[in-house]
Amino acid sequence: MTLIKSISGIRGTVGGKPGDNLTPLDIVKFVSAYATWLKEGAGKKKARIILGRDARISGEMYAQLVSATLIGLGHDVIHIGLATTPTTELAVTAEEADGGIILTASHNPKQWNALKLLNNRGEFLTAADGAKVLELAEREEFVYAEVDELGTITEKEYTDYHIQHILGLDLVNREAISKAGLRVVVDAVNSIGGVAIPALLRALGVTDIIELNCEPTGRFSHNPEPLAENLTEISARMKESGAQLGIVVDPDVDRLALVCPDGEMFGEEYTLVAVADYVLKHTPGNTVSNLSSSRALKDVTESYGRSYSAAAVGEVNVVAKMKETHAVIGGEGNGGVIYPASHYGRDALVGVGLFLSHFVAEEKSMQELKKSYPPYFISKNKLTLAPGMDVDKVLEGLKKRYAGEKITDIDGVKIDFARGWVHLRKSNTEPIIRIYSEAKDEQSADALAKEVIGVAETLF
Repeated sequence: MTLIKSISGIRGTVGGKPGDNLTPLDIVKFVSAYATWLKEGAGKKKARIILGRDARISGEMYAQLVSATLIGLGHDVIHIGLATTPTTELAVTAEEADGGIILTASHNPKQWNALKLLNNRGEFLTAADGAKVLELAEREEFVYAEVDELGTITEKEYTDYHIQHILGLDLVNREAISKAGLRVVVDAVNSIGGVAIPALLRALGVTDIIELNCEPTGRFSHNPEPLAENLTEISARMKESGAQLGIVVDPDVDRLALVCPDGEMFGEEYTLVAVADYVLKHTPGNTVSNLSSSRALKDVTESYGRSYSAAAVGEVNVVAKMKETHAVIGGEGNGGVIYPASHYGRDALVGVGLFLSHFVAEEKSMQELKKSYPPYFISKNKLTLAPGMDVDKVLEGLKKRYAGEKITDIDGVKIDFARGWVHLRKSNTEPIIRIYSEAKDEQSADALAKEVIGVAETLF
């Protein structure tokens, strides 16, 4: 398995040969490059760096390697242990640190892990800064600290800080949530969300919580990507429990999916749509999502007389566009909510606080709330890449084939038809081409995807 190096971090499978997989030697090399970048690029001879991780089996092993490498370069480490990605991001600014590293492969299965690298704002590195880190990694010209200049390790806990931060947000209505007497089912896929989400719910006044897969063992009970086909257990529990809603997060808790009482998914695309509706009711402003996200956010934004913008896929791209357009809410259609009043990072915990505040204020069932939004269906498909496949050739061929339609090529190729859209792009996190299509119903979305996939396959 070839290492994947992108704006989403450096990720690969555990074990195997250096350079092909995410081995201990690769961890040391890329962490050394990041630490050297802090010295050369940020001018920090002795930086303070936050380190957090999800509950993956390989996490503790890699955390020890990361810590040792950083102190070996002369930097000080604040190790916050098991922590969500957004918790680690908040810790960077709370500690006035110079950067941060998160050990997580997000939605990937247990054999994967990754290094997610943060700047001193607790945000992912820009493409330019990330390229510099990769360049330093290739050169391997690292100068480690002498014995009297080694760094230190300090251990802290930050989950409660994150929860208190959410309770302090103006639009999070703890009193109303507490009075609603909600019963909530939580599936945290055996990672840090199993600690953080129930703790947040209790802090919000929710006392009736049914916990599924909340032990942070790292041995994921099902495929950790929060899609309907992976969530049969919580779907069944919803039907028998009498709960008003279900909450699902991925292993590092930056994606939020919601489940209706009948076991049907609220739709990960509609997590952001519903939260945006709530935020726009109280804070007029613009919105942003990525090119692969539903048109529903655009429709809701324009219903408030505000502007919607699309960014290339990847959190750093969405954040850049949000800053450019002064957006008050944004994110990605995979259940990633970015709320600038909190911080510029996808945050499922912030999403829970805002969504529950909206849910209890609307006094509708989950099904009724979903029906209040523009109806769209997204079909999500993928093509596995074999060695030697020329993705750029395929994308250029599609642009020529569909030249009569609206084409956006800032990230792969998105083709906007009158009846819907199709977006094809090489994944930042897996060796695949992602192919998303959207239309007013499932049959039409699938038909659009099938048509374009058929054309793409002729171009390989």
